[in-house]
Amino acid sequence: MNGSAAAAGAASCRFAHYFAVCGVDTDTGLEPDEGAGEAFEQSPIQRSFKSKVLVHYPQTTDRNPFNKDAVNMLCMPKGLSFRLQTDRLDPQFHSFTMSSDDGTSSYGFVLTFYEEVTSAQIITAMQTLCQMHHVEQHSASSASPSSSSSSSSSPSTSSMDSLASSLDESNAESLAGASSCLGCVGSFDPAQDTLYVSKAICLLTPLPFLQASRQFLSQLHQAVTSHTAPPLPLESYIHNILYEVPLPPPGRSLKFHGVQGPIVCQRPGAGELPMGEYPLGEAFSLLGVDNMVQLLTCALLETQVLLCSHDYQRLMTVAEGITTLLFPFQWQHIYLPIVPAPLHHLLDAPVPFLMGIQWREGAQRSSLHLPHEANLCFVDIDNHHVEAPEDLPMFPDQVELIQELGDVLQHFGLRSHDGVITKPKTHSTKLSSLVLEDLMEDSRNGNLGGEELAVLERLQALAQRCGVGKMSDGGKTLEHVFEEEEEKLNAAKLNIQLREVFAARFAAMFGRYEDFVIHSALDFDSWLSNREGTCSFDKGSFLSVQPATHIRFLSRFLETAMFSSFVDGKAVSRWVDRDPLQQLFDSRLERERLYDTDEEDSRNRGYATHTSLYESAQAIERRLLKADHTAIHPHLLDMRIGQGRHQQGYFPKLQADVLAQGQNNKKWSSRVTASRKAEHKRSAATEHSGADGEQRQKHTFARKNLCQSKLLDPTPQAVSQTHKEFVYGLLSECRLKTKRMLMERMGKESVELGQGEANITGLLENTLIHGLCDLLERTWGHGLQLKQGKSALWSHLLHYQAAQGKTETPADSPRSNGSDQQTFGVGAVFLKGSLIQDMRFIQTMSEGLSEVGQARAWIHLALEKKMLSQHLKELVTNQELLRQLYKPHAFLLCEEEREQFLFHLLSLNTVDYLCFTQVFTSISIPYRVVIIPMKKLSIAMATVNPWVCVSGELGDSGLRQIPKNTQEIFFQCKNLGRLSTLELGQENSGLLAKCLIDCVMVYNEITGHTYKFPCGRWLGKGVGDGSLERVLLGQLMSPGGEEDSGRWTGTPPELASPSQSVRTVLGSFGIRSRMLPVEVQEDLREAANNLVKHFHKPEQERGNLTVLLCGEGGLVTSLENFLLDGFKSNRLFQRNVFVWDFVEKAVASMETADQMGDMLGSTLTEGSPCDSLCNYVNAINASPRNIGKEGKFQLFICLGLRDRLLSQWLSLLAELPLTARSYDEGALLRDRAAVLSLSRILHTLNEFTISLETALIKGVHL
Repeated sequence: MNGSAAAAGAASCRFAHYFAVCGVDTDTGLEPDEGAGEAFEQSPIQRSFKSKVLVHYPQTTDRNPFNKDAVNMLCMPKGLSFRLQTDRLDPQFHSFTMSSDDGTSSYGFVLTFYEEVTSAQIITAMQTLCQMHHVEQHSASSASPSSSSSSSSSPSTSSMDSLASSLDESNAESLAGASSCLGCVGSFDPAQDTLYVSKAICLLTPLPFLQASRQFLSQLHQAVTSHTAPPLPLESYIHNILYEVPLPPPGRSLKFHGVQGPIVCQRPGAGELPMGEYPLGEAFSLLGVDNMVQLLTCALLETQVLLCSHDYQRLMTVAEGITTLLFPFQWQHIYLPIVPAPLHHLLDAPVPFLMGIQWREGAQRSSLHLPHEANLCFVDIDNHHVEAPEDLPMFPDQVELIQELGDVLQHFGLRSHDGVITKPKTHSTKLSSLVLEDLMEDSRNGNLGGEELAVLERLQALAQRCGVGKMSDGGKTLEHVFEEEEEKLNAAKLNIQLREVFAARFAAMFGRYEDFVIHSALDFDSWLSNREGTCSFDKGSFLSVQPATHIRFLSRFLETAMFSSFVDGKAVSRWVDRDPLQQLFDSRLERERLYDTDEEDSRNRGYATHTSLYESAQAIERRLLKADHTAIHPHLLDMRIGQGRHQQGYFPKLQADVLAQGQNNKKWSSRVTASRKAEHKRSAATEHSGADGEQRQKHTFARKNLCQSKLLDPTPQAVSQTHKEFVYGLLSECRLKTKRMLMERMGKESVELGQGEANITGLLENTLIHGLCDLLERTWGHGLQLKQGKSALWSHLLHYQAAQGKTETPADSPRSNGSDQQTFGVGAVFLKGSLIQDMRFIQTMSEGLSEVGQARAWIHLALEKKMLSQHLKELVTNQELLRQLYKPHAFLLCEEEREQFLFHLLSLNTVDYLCFTQVFTSISIPYRVVIIPMKKLSIAMATVNPWVCVSGELGDSGLRQIPKNTQEIFFQCKNLGRLSTLELGQENSGLLAKCLIDCVMVYNEITGHTYKFPCGRWLGKGVGDGSLERVLLGQLMSPGGEEDSGRWTGTPPELASPSQSVRTVLGSFGIRSRMLPVEVQEDLREAANNLVKHFHKPEQERGNLTVLLCGEGGLVTSLENFLLDGFKSNRLFQRNVFVWDFVEKAVASMETADQMGDMLGSTLTEGSPCDSLCNYVNAINASPRNIGKEGKFQLFICLGLRDRLLSQWLSLLAELPLTARSYDEGALLRDRAAVLSLSRILHTLNEFTISLETALIKGVHL
């Protein structure tokens, strides 16, 4: 096996994959970096120029090919920069990360320094550019604004060398005249100035070995700048780390040697958190605890996160810190902590992302023009500021979490002050040779323990490296080196403890997540083919057992891609290997369950702090204090004579033949052979497991939406393809979201109709609608180049409104009866609002909404009106406006995809939403009420003066008098929410003050929703039960133009039809149909069972109690049928029988018996069932309301149930002598078993607290 084959085969087990050098290419000269976005008004010294990868070793590896363009951009994100001797020339370190197509990540560590330019070609080109710049500045200052704009253009594509050679001789005099300006800022004179250019050395590793890589590169740079040559040529050290330093085994540490001294790296073992060396303490210091928790919340909810700082490494520190805190979840979207200047078009991405951009120190937020801001988390790292999206839920137990994090930070000497973490200055004791000698003497005498011996070994290693009390080559004493080592150790321990706090939080929240994973597929292929239509997690049941304060966050988190991917990994773990992170998380949960004997309900559990933080840091401390393995030392390579010569300040030209492949070393060859054997065993095991490997790869690719390597390609073809992928992704997301919304809504309606289990009513629905709002904002922000405010959608609406140029007229107002109204039913009028009218209503809402809030309100309103797709289609019909607002690649300019997008939104019209009504509860809504009499008797309405009072979940309208000679009224009041009851009455004035009411229709003039309140009763004295007012129950109809007002389209009504529907109880027009006793008892049990189920649901899941009591099939109707069974009545003239007549007679008989008992000296005791029954019946009869006999009986039942007296009353009625005279022998009320059964059923309802609507008990004070 030759060296090249060994290097390729062992690439997966090497510490580093590549070493690269980036800088200026003297062969091609200077080329302006157009992607940097810098103006040519700047001095050439301050401009950016294109850099190139000068060399990289090895050339490539099989599993991890070298991406030259990506590495070049990420090593020098803003290209080459030049400096003069008067500028700061400090070296800068930063890192980056790249993801390959298979999802694996690699890390790059870069040290950028400045090297003196020795190329005469580069010096001449820079001098020429500076002279041209001064000529242009001089001519621009003397020319008019119009001419200066034309003369300020500069070449942007050709190289600067060709530009210098193309200068005309006629310009020579002007260039010579410009020499007098060379003393100003940004000028360059080769005779007086020294020109420096940036150069970067980069190490690419498979794991984030931040500290070790930084030390290695720093020691390389120190060797270059040192006066003395290093012990070996630099090729020896680079060759050693590329080919002879392996990855440390899991749970072990490894020591290898750099130019200046030993370097230690380590890897976590089984059961420990994944590797993460980026200092979380620094991230918390930069942003503060509160901001870090808020930023993590944004990342968990997959908002768009944009980091900004003048320092590249700060961007990586915060980004990597956040992603490591996500354990056990993984970020599933675009992840570019450093976005190079040529890739700034990715800020236009209409998908969740976590990206970072470098801006000049002191830059302002207003200088950034971002297309997406509605759901953007903007992080200004330098100014310790986080601007989160609106309506961001709090992280569960956020206050307690912040307190625990603050305690951990304070333990390491970091304190919070005004939200910023500060570290007090510490002065460690100086270490002298005497101290070291004393420790060594104690060691020889056996007076030191194991921990002290480890410290002594570290001191001896440090003393050997820099000499006791002497200065090392880096200018550091032993004291300073020891402080640095101690700081690194503390940073590593702090990292682990902070991560353990968050890992414990996720374990507490998702400790029982496996119980809610749904395993429905029979095999992996069927799961994969039905993945989109399969629900792998029971979200409703999971949320129902969570604390109420956590639900708002969790309901949104369960809809994220990272949670879906996590659950999918669990669902497919029966067929493929589990993800390592998930396997680690599950093993931790199993270990915690062994020690957790608390069976307390998870909803009632309090916050528990992590108790083993110290133990979790011991393992990493042990590994860092003493290395487990030592790599081969750097050694002299087979190099040509004269190669590797040291020249201070210049990075040498490396010898390619010794770095392109590994040398044949026996030790290394044996390691490679062993690794290849292990690799062969792993591949054989994969083959033995069948097609799992292929399926696992298929599953991995199914997770990723975008190819990360394509994102790093700045060519126009790749950029165009990327935006096409964005367009397809938006369309696919719209299809999945609308499908999910339909399934959730239909499932909710099944519950409301009694066909399924309970769900979290409205919660998941609101979460899905929030996701739809976010999708629309991202879609309308794609390719947007002209925006007002933060909302892309609202900005487009405002531009459309301005383009229409219409002013509001009386006909446009919702209060008018203009031409925009259409007839609905009999005498009903419905206002069909247009897009502009809906916009105007949103703009006039007194909610103080931002642009984002107004856009969401408009979406909610359009969705509730079933006009979202229609409004958006109208919005995009103005093609001229679209071309003004959007770039050519924008989604809205892709006609075919746009039409499919609108078609998916159109499918939402098949279900009903009340999202606007239930969210914006404090606004004023115009309502229209229309009374519809029976058609044959509608003339009677002319002599009746009716009034109405509409009630809903949020309040009532108050009494509203309907004008004479009309059947409708229009009024405006505070949003009533979903309407439930309507009180209808009349004044009983006039000769024919009675009418037969079919129903009452109520229209919400803003949302278009229609409620039907069936009546089917007489209203007036002397007919029916003589009622002058009735309480009607409503049912929601769908918006539309049904002529009979009794049909509905779309989904079934959410409120059951009330008992007052027309059912052959029309006074003298009919007789009640008789029911069998078995049917009566069955209905009664069903009504009571519905009430029990209602109260056993969580409060947020309960429906309308009034419907269960008074609606069709409710308790009132069932008890009425029970008391009517076997009732004797005089059916002369076919008159109706009312149960209330019997109740009144019963009370009269008891009061008579009471009076007789008073004369005989035995009275009823106060508080007895007889006493309470008489009091309640007399109070109902004494009420000023004239609600008729049926209304009184309804009130009697409701009050008895509320006050837990009903079971006693009915048992008492069954024992009265009047009952035997009024009922047949086989009547239910005379059947002891039936009465006992009824008493038990009603007694079970006594444990519930029943609150009655005001409309039911108005006027009765008990």
